[in-house]
Amino acid sequence: MKQSFKVGIIGATGMVGQRLITLLEGHPWFTVTTLAASPRSAGLAYAEAVEGRWAMTAPIPPRIGEMTVLDAVADMDTIAAGVDFVFCAVDMKKDAIRELEEAYAKRECPVFSNNSAHRATPDVPMIVPEVNPDHAAVIDAQKKRLGTKRGFMAVKSNCSLQSYLPALHPLLDLGVSRVLACTYQAISGAGRTFATWPEMRDNVIPYIGGEEEKSEQEPLKIWGKVEEGGIVPALSPAITTQCIRVPVSDGHLAAVFFSLENKVSPDEIIRRWRTFSGEPQKLALPSAPAQFLHYFDEPDRPQTRLDRDLEKGMAVSIGRLREDSQYDYKFVCLSHNTIRGAAGGNILMAELLAAKGYLD
Repeated sequence: MKQSFKVGIIGATGMVGQRLITLLEGHPWFTVTTLAASPRSAGLAYAEAVEGRWAMTAPIPPRIGEMTVLDAVADMDTIAAGVDFVFCAVDMKKDAIRELEEAYAKRECPVFSNNSAHRATPDVPMIVPEVNPDHAAVIDAQKKRLGTKRGFMAVKSNCSLQSYLPALHPLLDLGVSRVLACTYQAISGAGRTFATWPEMRDNVIPYIGGEEEKSEQEPLKIWGKVEEGGIVPALSPAITTQCIRVPVSDGHLAAVFFSLENKVSPDEIIRRWRTFSGEPQKLALPSAPAQFLHYFDEPDRPQTRLDRDLEKGMAVSIGRLREDSQYDYKFVCLSHNTIRGAAGGNILMAELLAAKGYLD
């Protein structure tokens, strides 16, 4: 595989676009050469386009700040011709996003999307790199449908399931039958900060539109199988969720309850978590955490502020495994929603497909 790629960011001014910029600065394989956003930002220097809206703690890289923002739609031909692939994190209506991403793919420009528009499309892989790297095989069928040689789309899953799905994955062969997950989600998941959303201080909102449906359905696609040019979702486990917005800047925490057809000891479950390793670790991909799943023995961990940045925000933290009176077991888990759950997970997916030759 080649290890030098020119990268575009579509939706570069938003929260995930900003996070992509900070994570890609100094990346050994990927160099950001193009930034695009809405017509409102087009034509401006990036620093000017995000003035008063830069939400990251790290400053805008000087080189990036001076780049001129292009129009994601009007300049599509120029963008697609000038990069090896794009990350897409736009704020548009779902139908418009679906059309935009497919248009880039048809221009032979691979698209790695943080949007939900194509998550249900059967021949578009939704990859958590340590969990279902084999789903990349469906890309060949997608290219055939699109009539492309190189262009395709791959999507990130919803950020709310990035903590509990990886924790359940090493247990699937034990027959995980029922799952209840209550997620407590940071305001950055809504693209907001406390400065732009002061109403969230000292507040909890027990509703996030569409989040529970995604959290219950998307794991079944991720755990599904590639068959006859599409991904057929798994039929189990049965998953129910409740998603709540809490006054935290970054980090989605989940309280998870689950049942097993073949019950094992807590020590065996913890052993599986601590020894689990996926393809990103075997390939030593640049953004891969050395250890994906971390189990804490302390009764008060993981904690959002202490543990969300573990392994540069790319690890999943787990704790408080214990038996339950209604399900077999329960535990708490945590992931950084804009890093592992969004921008960082998307970068890792791109690294995985680059290593597999899909970007050559």
